[in-house]
Amino acid sequence: MGLSPVAVLAIDAGNSKTDAALVAADGTVLGQGRSGGFRPPVTGVAAAVDVLAEAVAGAVRQAGGDGSGGAVAGQVSAHVSACLANVDLPAEERAIRAELEARGWGRTVAVHNDTFALLRAGLPPGAQPRGVAVVCGAGINCAGLLPDGRTHRFLALGRLSGDWGGGAGLAAEAVWYAARAEDGRGEPTALATAVPEHFGLGTMYELIEGVHLGRVPVARTQRLAPLLFAVAAGGDPVARSIVDRQADEVVALAAVALERLGLLDEEVPVVLGGSVLAAGHAQLDDRVRALLTARAPKAVPRVVTAPPVLGAALLGLDRAGAPEEARSRTRQHYG
Repeated sequence: MGLSPVAVLAIDAGNSKTDAALVAADGTVLGQGRSGGFRPPVTGVAAAVDVLAEAVAGAVRQAGGDGSGGAVAGQVSAHVSACLANVDLPAEERAIRAELEARGWGRTVAVHNDTFALLRAGLPPGAQPRGVAVVCGAGINCAGLLPDGRTHRFLALGRLSGDWGGGAGLAAEAVWYAARAEDGRGEPTALATAVPEHFGLGTMYELIEGVHLGRVPVARTQRLAPLLFAVAAGGDPVARSIVDRQADEVVALAAVALERLGLLDEEVPVVLGGSVLAAGHAQLDDRVRALLTARAPKAVPRVVTAPPVLGAALLGLDRAGAPEEARSRTRQHYG
């Protein structure tokens, strides 16, 4: 069976997973696929795009094409709209775009940082491309956009570029405070028992030894953010202070982007997303809204829980000049 005409191949790729969707000109989602995380700094550009190819192949198969090779090897869409994590510098965008063009998946290719997918997905229907988005998932990032195409972005390269937080960062803080509480250098916290218990261990000493000797994978220690929020919700002062700091960072990013784009005193959406911000943690949510109101009283915070690939698809439909009816159909597909 052949593929129906595809206007947009939308790709959203994060550190842990990649989603691809084939979208017709009328906004109908024809096929979807999923694969692993996109990490070109670790794997190299070609290998990272190979991961995208797995998701694209899945979308092609679902749409009725030959995902095993044929359709994926040749052109499958008019336009490729790729919103990707770990693409933070112009040189990285150019390298990824060149590799995508070489794959021949579309006549044209646009590469954006994945924060722009969140921003586009969170803009109200029919609204101008104008606002700020903060994504707080495994890491943290922020981007702002004006209708004339001007943007404000951050390097988002971790501690090297002044970033703090995100799921992995929060997990690291939980381990740090727990270790210091147990050995006496830090103040007491319930994290000192909750963290090792999460791994079936009795003490932080056992956990640290296990990680150091390779018995406990480091990756497992980077998934402790839900535990941190649970301990904070129980009233632990140390855990609550970490959550408060995360809220402070989210608002600092948003406020600076708004200021640099001249939007601090205007009614404008501030789109919040990623696994940490979309999880509905009351302490974090309440503090973000209170601090944002103080710094940007007219800003309208909006949490997006729809898959970010929706934003990549909408950006592609924008590029294709699709009517609002088509974008509405795509939005409906993703709820």
